[in-house]
Amino acid sequence: ISSLPNTGKNLAQTLGLRSVPEYIRNVKKQLLKDMVGNDEWRVNNKYDQDQAPLPVREIIRRAEDYNGKKLAYRVFGSNCEDFVTLLRYGDQVS
Repeated sequence: ISSLPNTGKNLAQTLGLRSVPEYIRNVKKQLLKDMVGNDEWRVNNKYDQDQAPLPVREIIRRAEDYNGKKLAYRVFGSNCEDFVTLLRYGDQVS
């Protein structure tokens, strides 16, 4: 499951006097090899030492529930790390 740009639509979320860009991303199920091509990749389950992951079938079910949906994406909070930790642990722990 990955999040892909959605037609470049950019919204702005105002926080006090600063604006944090928010992007809408499409969630898409695809094979890892199709997503990364020849690039190197690794699994990083850095929170496993502090938090027990959900059963694999539950992680997959949760991920597939998001397939085809649109999600807000922000560099600071509600980002890809928050998304995968939500799927893996049931919480956004980053």
